[in-house]
Amino acid sequence: MSGNGSVAGHDSLADQGDTSRVVELGGRTVHLVGTAHVSVRSVADVEHAIDTVRPDVVCVELDRARYETITNERSWMDLDIRRVLKERKGFLMLANVVLHSFQKRLGLDVGVQPGAEMLAALAAAERANIPFVLADRNIQVTLRRAWKLTGLWGRSKMLAALLTSGFSREELPEEQIESLKQQNILGGMLEELASYLPAVKRALIDERDAYLAARIFTAEGSRVVAVVGAGHLPGIETRLRELATSRPHDLDEELRSLETVPPRSIAGKLAPWSIPAVFLVLIVVGLIRTDLTEVLDSLLQWVLVNGTFAALGALAALAHPLTIALAFVAAPITSLNPTVGVGLFAGMIEAIVRKPRVTDFEDLSDDAGSLKGFYRNRVTRIFLVFLLSSVGSASGTFVGLSFLSRLLGLG
Repeated sequence: MSGNGSVAGHDSLADQGDTSRVVELGGRTVHLVGTAHVSVRSVADVEHAIDTVRPDVVCVELDRARYETITNERSWMDLDIRRVLKERKGFLMLANVVLHSFQKRLGLDVGVQPGAEMLAALAAAERANIPFVLADRNIQVTLRRAWKLTGLWGRSKMLAALLTSGFSREELPEEQIESLKQQNILGGMLEELASYLPAVKRALIDERDAYLAARIFTAEGSRVVAVVGAGHLPGIETRLRELATSRPHDLDEELRSLETVPPRSIAGKLAPWSIPAVFLVLIVVGLIRTDLTEVLDSLLQWVLVNGTFAALGALAALAHPLTIALAFVAAPITSLNPTVGVGLFAGMIEAIVRKPRVTDFEDLSDDAGSLKGFYRNRVTRIFLVFLLSSVGSASGTFVGLSFLSRLLGLG
């Protein structure tokens, strides 16, 4: 494209106001197109930008997993629930399902598929025979980093926020969704997120700003169109300008560090063993201070309380009676074994006795948008069994320790 064509492209994109930016990078031009992920207008903005600029490459805010999801509506059919639970990704998958359902419901309110603007970018690039780059970080890495960077209280708040938004039936009109692209509104929302869950904001926004900017910066071509969520615009623009003036010695190393889930600290590795250690100490002290009968009596109370709480959690999830019974039996054992939790055990049993049907996978996104649907769908119910039996067992563990503490003469 000639220089005049490039200028025309700048002027045309500038008409989109706060939803687009043009960044000059020493002979290269990056056109940032900010979108709302369930916006009809964003689809038109993206198509207009690509048709006007005629870039050498198009970058989209997608990772491989999300690309597969939005280009293949039946991708959930490949979900191996038992493998997810074995790999200890139950909470992450639950968050992913709820987020996807929430976006899909918003899209239905305005008649647009979630991620439609990304699909439009890919389609426009294909029509013009322009290569594209999946520039976002893997969603599982992002969620796992957010999880690792957040303490127990923060994780509870994050799950509560996800479930609250997922089950909310509030409908947003198209005008309100479009307003989400305006920077003054987004700035306030991000500030609220930072104060509420600073570690989550760091993983979901700040780190991804840096990651997206690095991927866009390293994309080949002198003219680049990058389609990103409007909330990422200021962070990406700032980082691109920083890279243009002082590029790191090893940008690939920066990307690798952002793609790595930080290992648990020594304290984090030892924490799961604290319950077995306390349990053992209480038993040993009890045998020294009292007699075997009193120790066995306290131990029986521990087993009953721990098992009952786990079973009540499974019952609250309307689990199969066999799952409830086995959760009761397994909870006292798994509480003393940090390598396996009762949630994993109960979820696996539920997946076996109530194997998900084809219709459960087909309706997964819709059913995850309501509490009734969560219970009706066998896939989401498995995650519910996993979650509530885990919470029940954790509560029962600490309540049960109060009975064992009597062996110290404290109860």
